[in-house]
Amino acid sequence: MKKLLFLFAVISTTLAFGQQRKVQRAAVAFMNVENLWDTIPSADYIDGTKDVHNPAFHRSVPLDSLKYLEVTEEYKGEWTDDLLIGKKVVRRQILSDDFTVNGPKNWDTKKYNQKLGNIARVISELGRQYTNDNPAVVGLLEVENRQVVQDIIKQPLLAKSNYGIVHYNSYDARGIDIALIYQKGRLKVTETYSKDVKIFNDEGRRSYTRGVLVVKGFLDGERVGIFLNHWPSRSGGEAATIARRAAAAKVLKEEMDKARAEYPEIKLFAMGDFNDDPVSPSLKKHLGAVGEPSQLSEKTPYYNLMHKLYKAGVASLAYRDAPNLFDQIIISKNLYSTDKLTKTYSLYKAEIYAPSYLVNPSGQWKGYPLRSWDGDRFTNGFSDHFPAVSVVQREVTQ
Repeated sequence: MKKLLFLFAVISTTLAFGQQRKVQRAAVAFMNVENLWDTIPSADYIDGTKDVHNPAFHRSVPLDSLKYLEVTEEYKGEWTDDLLIGKKVVRRQILSDDFTVNGPKNWDTKKYNQKLGNIARVISELGRQYTNDNPAVVGLLEVENRQVVQDIIKQPLLAKSNYGIVHYNSYDARGIDIALIYQKGRLKVTETYSKDVKIFNDEGRRSYTRGVLVVKGFLDGERVGIFLNHWPSRSGGEAATIARRAAAAKVLKEEMDKARAEYPEIKLFAMGDFNDDPVSPSLKKHLGAVGEPSQLSEKTPYYNLMHKLYKAGVASLAYRDAPNLFDQIIISKNLYSTDKLTKTYSLYKAEIYAPSYLVNPSGQWKGYPLRSWDGDRFTNGFSDHFPAVSVVQREVTQ
């Protein structure tokens, strides 16, 4: 009887503690979706008579709708918001004709819907084994326009999460953008903008790339800043393009430092396809992202969660037949704690998500990401990058 009473007391105490303590987690992740284009030929329309912060200022418009819009010119000059104020202009997208039924990729609605379903499946799994939920925040790289993002969040696996969208059309020459989706019940957005990244070619002419997408708000009541990146590629060689990624790193650091100066308590996530590894100068020197928690300080407040994975041989893609870890997540030092569970959000887990179905099982590209495209042939695959995931957690006392 005494043993039974003791056992009952232990169980009661455990239940009591179980009722008082609760762990809350959130996944903050991103995915390069490898050229997600709809099937409609389109162009960028810039209505510079509008407020530059209005989505109507710069948007993707079907070509057959242009005849209904006032256009002052097909603009050939430098592309910046300030220079286009007062103009109503059209900008053709390099890849727009490729992703159509009559284009070289034979892109149609059936293939587009297959691609949407593939992406939704991956997104729905990011961090799920730790959170039992769809991710709270997801960055998306290589999307054509806002419409394709809307089509993603309408997919059955994601619709229940009631995702909102942050998207700005970029001046990228190919017409690809970046966007952020977020559970509106968890992230309360207070400020968004896209910060231009200016890079130049060998002749001193400007080349157009994606800006840094900045989203600020409150994740489950805690102030956060999220910085989504798709830095200039290595096309032309790593050494020849190193200055371009250094320029992007400086823009990112300025925006992160500014956020910390404005809100000292803000918790920051910088993530994306950096087209560099964690040990590259752009990330180590120009951004100042350290690879070990012991290196964190007021002078070096940013921790690259993928540095240890890179040292362990983890890759998120293969560039020119060599493994690389270009897909990274960097956090501010106040998101790292030596304690396993704290009262406010801190890092719980970081990983490159690569389940077997995302991996090419055979052939020349065995072990690489199972990409969507092999030249102009749609493979029914997913992406040429594995997604990156971070999970934060906190103790909630009831």
